[in-house]
Amino acid sequence: MSTRSDRDETPSERADRNLEELISEVRVALPGVQVLFAFLLVVPFNDRFRDLSRFDQRLYLATLLSATIAAALLIAPSINHRIEFATGDKEHLVRIANRLTIAGLAVLAASMTMAVALVTKLVFSGATTVIVATSLAALFSLLWFVMPVVRVRHRAHRSAARSE
Repeated sequence: MSTRSDRDETPSERADRNLEELISEVRVALPGVQVLFAFLLVVPFNDRFRDLSRFDQRLYLATLLSATIAAALLIAPSINHRIEFATGDKEHLVRIANRLTIAGLAVLAASMTMAVALVTKLVFSGATTVIVATSLAALFSLLWFVMPVVRVRHRAHRSAARSE
């Protein structure tokens, strides 16, 4: 959601643009969630599933549930828009959709990490699984959250310093 004041647009135009940008971003993430969810739905029908340890079965369930939650969070902006669009409060809709999308992407990162951990545990040792899962969690955290937050804070600090 852009708050830049260097654009010549009304608040309504800004909300329209921000919503369109957000929907475009969700269109990138949603197919990945859907494919992961579909994959996870068929896993229990694999012959090897019954051989999973109790821990692995719980990890599978956590992965399935997190993929479901990620899908729900990422689809929520669309249904919110369908229900609320006629109210004329698009700025509120953009704020809520932004929060839902960020939460959905966070849960998607967890789900992807757990899915890879589950597969890695079945193929390699426990130590390899821990290394791979920890590395993926760190990668998602860095690329998806730390870098943008650091950039936002840096820009805010620079802006505050200029206005003093």
